[in-house]
Amino acid sequence: MSQPPFHLAFPVHDLEAARKFYGEVLGCPEGRSSAAWIDFDFRGHQIVAHLAPRQVEPPTTKVDSHDVPARHFGLILAWDEWEALVARLRDQGVAFLIEPAIRFKGLPGEQAMCFVRDPSGNALEFKAFRDPAELFVR
Repeated sequence: MSQPPFHLAFPVHDLEAARKFYGEVLGCPEGRSSAAWIDFDFRGHQIVAHLAPRQVEPPTTKVDSHDVPARHFGLILAWDEWEALVARLRDQGVAFLIEPAIRFKGLPGEQAMCFVRDPSGNALEFKAFRDPAELFVR
């Protein structure tokens, strides 16, 4: 069964900075755009950067020993794709909000994860599961 693509709109304070980060750094093809927004192909999903003033920093929650932004989005990738993205982010000089790490090592649900921020401060999480069938393991 194929999954339908999701749509996510989010605020940015600078469209050109968003275009560079999502288009060049993350490699997301650009779709339609206007003076107020840009569509990006986020691995088959439509994300839309909308021009908006800076917003108040969202709250964080404790996950393991990290302060995770309560509002974030991202992708779950294949393990090798996650490793390649981490290398790409490092090569592009992107600072990690939460450094790449492995959670639940050797346990059900073992996963690689990292967090970055876009130029407008939106938090993105990228993760991979050692066994993709364990995405919702308890």
